[in-house]
Amino acid sequence: MSTEAREDVKQQAGSSHAGKYLSFFLGDEEYGLKILKVREIIGLMEITSVPQTPGFIKGVVNLRGKVIPVIDLRLKFGMEPAEYTDETCIIVVDIGHAMMGILVDTVSEVLDIAEDQIEPSPSFGSKINTDFILGMGKIKDQVKILLEIDRVLSAEELAVVSEAGGE
Repeated sequence: MSTEAREDVKQQAGSSHAGKYLSFFLGDEEYGLKILKVREIIGLMEITSVPQTPGFIKGVVNLRGKVIPVIDLRLKFGMEPAEYTDETCIIVVDIGHAMMGILVDTVSEVLDIAEDQIEPSPSFGSKINTDFILGMGKIKDQVKILLEIDRVLSAEELAVVSEAGGE
């Protein structure tokens, strides 16, 4: 193992937050999620709607014979819907024991974020849930919202998504 690789492992072992993050945009805001949660990134494909699901659940896709649910992260976060473009893509992530697709405006890059570049998520009071925010990544002069993808959906929402995906 190279010295650089050993340092990388040592850094990640000492911290639950430091490491590699896939960054992506929703509107003008940049977000990140741990690269270890990402299965793959796919272009926008035909999404089959599933009746009687919340509006942020766009439906399901057939990914190499496996049906996976897809959520529109813009809608889940209460943002205005946006037209899909050539840059709109689906990030396939592992959530618990299942796979799920999240629709994002565009994928940016993979960032290596050190522990000292991550601040805890701010408190907005008890009525606003920020449990899904892992922290705020400070890279150069920018702030990236780091997501705890397992907590973006509530237990009830995860159950609905799992049912939509046929799990």
